[in-house]
Amino acid sequence: MATFFNKPMLSCLLFTACLGLCFLSSVAELERFWQPVKADGSLGFLVVGDWGRGGHYNQTEVALQMGFVGEKRDIDFIISTGDNFYEDGLTGIDDPAFNESFTNIYKAKSLQKQWYNVLGNHDYRGDVEAQLSPILRKRDSRWLCLRSFILNAGDIVEFFFVDTTPFVDKYFTDPEGHTYDWKGVSPREDYLSNLLKDVDSALKASTAKWNIVVGHHTIKSAGHHGVTEELVTRLLPILEENKVDVYINGHDHCLEHISSTDSQIQFLTSGGGSKAWRGDVKWWNPEELKFYYDGQGFMLVQMTQRKAKIVFYDVFGNALHKWSISKEICSVA
Repeated sequence: MATFFNKPMLSCLLFTACLGLCFLSSVAELERFWQPVKADGSLGFLVVGDWGRGGHYNQTEVALQMGFVGEKRDIDFIISTGDNFYEDGLTGIDDPAFNESFTNIYKAKSLQKQWYNVLGNHDYRGDVEAQLSPILRKRDSRWLCLRSFILNAGDIVEFFFVDTTPFVDKYFTDPEGHTYDWKGVSPREDYLSNLLKDVDSALKASTAKWNIVVGHHTIKSAGHHGVTEELVTRLLPILEENKVDVYINGHDHCLEHISSTDSQIQFLTSGGGSKAWRGDVKWWNPEELKFYYDGQGFMLVQMTQRKAKIVFYDVFGNALHKWSISKEICSVA
């Protein structure tokens, strides 16, 4: 039986359909991956950032300690918080820096797990598409790098990897004359608006016990770069509204833990993968600044549905700072 619509009804239907398609398209922008958890329902991973220097500036020594801790704690994967290749990213998919700074450095057996990587500002100075290329994934199956994406780890935690470099105004008018690869980002405002909508929608739809957002740039930091105002203005309100538990970043070449007094968010900086900035620290409210180390190292995170634990390690494998938080598990009668 045929169905007829008058013009107002048809217009309304078309408008509704358009909204639905736009919503689906927006959500689909964030590709989703799945990470299995252990049989006991636990999860462990390392976080390292700002590392890609061909083994120099103690990158090799940090990698060695990562291997030891990774084996002892039986980690499941590794997160990189960006600036994967200094100084100017990769020149292309055949750039030897990929092997020199990644494959040949993180050789320990425990580090032969999936690496989930975001881009940093130095990566944007090279060929961004090279780091995103599936060819690199074939060359080293551990490598997975996208601009922004979602990682599900059972019903324990959902990770939201966010491309933060395009938020920063100064990279578009860099007085130092650096060239950035903005292919896939222009027009910038459309890119950022869609990304923020995607992150907000995905966070609202999350059913995981923990929500963790990963980006390269700092939101709160006492380090050299300090606060990234563009993220405070545009991204932070979304994280707070959706009650994100942790924001993990690199960019400042240090190890740092700031516990927000304004929300439940813990701000964790792991940017000590190679070159560190000794003594480059600004004053920060001691009520929030739980830990700051101006040296090289990395972070370990272990999680269950009930508890999350973090440990910061230095280049010698010393545990510098430990912190944990628990959550209640709601049961259905």
